[in-house]
Amino acid sequence: MKQKLLMLILFFLSISIHLAAAQGMQVSGVVTDENQLSLPGANIVIKGTTVGTVTDIDGKFSVQVPSSNSILVISYLGYLSQEVIVGGKSNFQIQLAVDIDQLEEVVVTGYGTQRKIETTGAISTVKSEELLQTPVVNVAQGLQGRVAGLQVVQNSAAPGGNVSVRVRGTNSIRGSSEPLFIVDGVQFNNGGGVNDLSPLSTINPNDIASVEVLKDASSTAIYGARGANGVIIITTKRGSAGRTVFSLDSYYGIQQPTKQIDVLNGTQFAELENEIYKRAVFPNPSTEGEGTKWQDYIFRDAPIQSHQLSLLGGNEKTQFAISGNFFDQKGIVINSDFRRYSLRINLDHKINDRFKIGTSILGSQNVNNTIPTGSSSLDGAAITSSIVGAALGAPPTLKPYDVNGNVWPFADQVSGGYREATNPLGLAKILNKTNIQQVLSNLYLEAKLVEGLTYTASFNAVLRNDLNDFYSPISIIGLGDRNATSGNGRKFNRDQSTLLHESIFTYTKKFRENHSLRFTGVFSTQSDEVRTNQASGNGFPNDATTNEALQVATNFSSNSFRASERLDSYMVRVNYGYKDKLFFDLTARADGSSKFGKNNKYGFFPAASGSWRISEEAFMKSSSVISDFKLRGSYGITGNSGAISPYQSLATVGPGSSYNIGNVFVTGLAPNGIANPDLRWEKSYQYNIGIDVSFLDDRFSLVADYYNRTTQDLLYLKNLPLSSGYSSIIGNFAELENKGFELAVNAALLVKDLKWDVSANISVNRNKVVGLDGAVAEQFVTPYSVVSVGYPLGVFKTFVHDGIYQTGEQILPGSGGRIGGHKVKDINSDGKISNLDQVITGDPNPDFIFGFTSNFAYKGFDLNFFVSGSVGNDLYNISRYTFENPVGQRNVLKELENRWSPTNPSEEYVSGFQGGRLPISDQFLEDGSFVRLKNITLGYSILDIKGIQKLRFYVSGNNLLTITDYTGFDPEVNTFGGSNVAIGVDNLVYPIAKSFIGGIQITF
Repeated sequence: MKQKLLMLILFFLSISIHLAAAQGMQVSGVVTDENQLSLPGANIVIKGTTVGTVTDIDGKFSVQVPSSNSILVISYLGYLSQEVIVGGKSNFQIQLAVDIDQLEEVVVTGYGTQRKIETTGAISTVKSEELLQTPVVNVAQGLQGRVAGLQVVQNSAAPGGNVSVRVRGTNSIRGSSEPLFIVDGVQFNNGGGVNDLSPLSTINPNDIASVEVLKDASSTAIYGARGANGVIIITTKRGSAGRTVFSLDSYYGIQQPTKQIDVLNGTQFAELENEIYKRAVFPNPSTEGEGTKWQDYIFRDAPIQSHQLSLLGGNEKTQFAISGNFFDQKGIVINSDFRRYSLRINLDHKINDRFKIGTSILGSQNVNNTIPTGSSSLDGAAITSSIVGAALGAPPTLKPYDVNGNVWPFADQVSGGYREATNPLGLAKILNKTNIQQVLSNLYLEAKLVEGLTYTASFNAVLRNDLNDFYSPISIIGLGDRNATSGNGRKFNRDQSTLLHESIFTYTKKFRENHSLRFTGVFSTQSDEVRTNQASGNGFPNDATTNEALQVATNFSSNSFRASERLDSYMVRVNYGYKDKLFFDLTARADGSSKFGKNNKYGFFPAASGSWRISEEAFMKSSSVISDFKLRGSYGITGNSGAISPYQSLATVGPGSSYNIGNVFVTGLAPNGIANPDLRWEKSYQYNIGIDVSFLDDRFSLVADYYNRTTQDLLYLKNLPLSSGYSSIIGNFAELENKGFELAVNAALLVKDLKWDVSANISVNRNKVVGLDGAVAEQFVTPYSVVSVGYPLGVFKTFVHDGIYQTGEQILPGSGGRIGGHKVKDINSDGKISNLDQVITGDPNPDFIFGFTSNFAYKGFDLNFFVSGSVGNDLYNISRYTFENPVGQRNVLKELENRWSPTNPSEEYVSGFQGGRLPISDQFLEDGSFVRLKNITLGYSILDIKGIQKLRFYVSGNNLLTITDYTGFDPEVNTFGGSNVAIGVDNLVYPIAKSFIGGIQITF
């Protein structure tokens, strides 16, 4: 009986266990680090499934497991994963150990990766969380102020506006000084004029996982001719095995103008007009009052928004990352905006243990509505070619609209007396819309041939199509000024394709325990082709069809263009390491370009570098203060082919004059280029010395570099005597020097519940022109800036302002002066004013640039702010030159209330004078130094919502405060875009905006 009862009890117990197993069991616990600090956001996954959860703000978790045999896999970035068998336990205390390999950060280098301790070159890394701390349109804006040695200038603050990027200074005179951008292996270029959309704006920055900036010759020589100006490698987010992660990142905000420029009101303008014309143009100026405030009509509060959905995941064989993004930025100037629709697909598939295949595809559709801003002209032309200039110069006594609500041309107001000014609302009516379709794609196959030897075949393509629609309507022209050519339209189409194949062999070997060797061999071939077609017309019957029916124009024309080039390259790199203490790298690359002369098609670019981790020596290992200490040194040669377009080494012909042959006009062809078979590469010779030091278990770190780079054989135009039949020839004539110092520091000041880390960097670069064409030592590139041997690029050369000619004062011959007008100094004391009295008065290159970041975190809260700045650079304020000159028919700056008169002998502002011109002097040169609070963000994260891995809300303010003495709209500007020689010039460019943004980030 007892045995039967025991059997019955065991039977029911067995059933209970099976029922419990069928229903599963609840387990919970807490995850901490080695210091017993909680790890919020750690992943807990049931092994062999996608079921799991994440720890909450206190590191706690709870999960339903199928049985006591289940295994929990716990992982957290920077720590070793741990597996725990559930067994009979229901509560766990799990402590994760630091992953040393993770702390030895892996950085992306050319054609591969390295542990950070192995790097011998100057390489800086920016992670996505830093890059996206400030909502940005393109990646360059996110890098500004975050990398030592990297200067980013927002030439125009228009939506998607032009950005110039310099790595360790300007490296060319005639050609591009922009670094090479590489997006998932696809090579990409930046550039353009001040009113052009930045090519970088077509890439969605939310997709980026990390950015590596390669700065010295050792790290960039592997790209040979493409790497002379530095290399920026962009890696986008990829999937990983495990849970599928779905995320939403969305924000919306409002942008506002940061300032307006004060000009004369209606009454003050009327008084000035009467003074200039010496008659009662306005019989009773006081009745004009404040007049029209034109800046209020062109500036506005504008929305900005971005919405992104992402899906990342996969298994052991296949990983994927898919994202879609919509970005929309309205401009603070009316009728300007930029929209981007983008899609990214990254796919990696392991076929078997030997073969792997994958692809990256980034596609975008971009729509950019541009309004005319910025002008390269002096004086009056500036206020008719820029909407900002038109708003400053528009007479406040005139009206924006007629009685029917239409834009009212100034020529139709007050008997047509104000034709020299332009209604800015009319300029806003000009259609200038560009649709850009772009695809960046990479397809790769990786094969493990034998032990240690890998072959990778990569096929890349950049396909881009631009369609520009332009139409300037008849309606913005005064009735009396319309004629048979009024109204003009254009359609411009540009197709560009870049195809690149790379074959990469990589061999790695460890031998005798302490030695490591890596050999990389690369063959690449790249072809570029560009095709343009344009149709234009003027003289339209009306504005009904705009530019959609160019055939109805009275005058119609078309033109087309095509160019292609090819670059073949061969590269070898050897990396050697000993005991994680000594590292040596040797690189050699040969590039052959179709653009150069037949005698110099190929260029050879070698580099060598080494590093010594002193902290691995016995005498340093016992230090409790120094965690790591590395000395680095490198020397190398890189080339640049970006200074010329195809066919410059050949004798070329082009359209010449028209000839009347048999009463028929025929366009002839004429020689326009001299053959130069010796045309060759620009070459940069650079050495770099650096140290990397970290202290107190890597809580504090410092990176410092000194470099010197000399660029020889610069491509430059040399003037020829007209008797030769040509005006100039392009050849390798000039030489430049850049040298500088970089310092970056990082510190984790607080690491417990309250976390606080800071980072800062400072960059000093000195640029100098060493030689030009051998015959001249100086050349003007604008009326106020020169390229001059012995000076930095783009220095300002002007007359020296010497006050105002006062009553009875003798006017020097050649000055064009007058009583009440500007006076300049007779520098050479010859009793007259000539170009010999012009001297170097300013330098647009900064003494140094810097950035500072601070991040706080406490439980679910985070607070971040970022400051950047530039010190010691001069700006030439051409808009002041225009609007400090009271010549009539246009408004001027408010400061001219204090203009010269017999009873007010001002020494700064001239009297009103019809048709007067001002001398190009240092009167308009200003200190462009600034310190800017780029961003401040406050966020709160919730980690304990069931089914949601992370939920974060944040608010952000951008460009909220700028400390500067500059009197223009903003000190960060350049009218000439990415020019190497015309820099630091402000002439009515699109002003910067401040913004206030709210966002949400959700991860499932």
